[in-house]
Amino acid sequence: MEQTITRADVLSEMEVRETAGQRPRHFAIQFYKKNGELVTLTRARSCGLRMNMTDNRTRGVQQVDDHGNAVGHIYPVRIDNIRTFNGLRVKV
Repeated sequence: MEQTITRADVLSEMEVRETAGQRPRHFAIQFYKKNGELVTLTRARSCGLRMNMTDNRTRGVQQVDDHGNAVGHIYPVRIDNIRTFNGLRVKV
């Protein structure tokens, strides 16, 4: 059986920005863009957006390299379009 995680747990995990040792927290995420394209980020971090993320049901995600440096641009991710988080299938 495939392991799953609830969307509420994913959102609470994404809000934690640092570990107890004050190191940045990274995660793997897979989501669908607005045009239906599937995006896979093997190492990413959450970041802010220039909009009300709660009202728009959106979170900001940016890919990082092995040293934690930002790579590429910030993706606005609709919470309904998150497919997997840290290898676990996301369920509503």
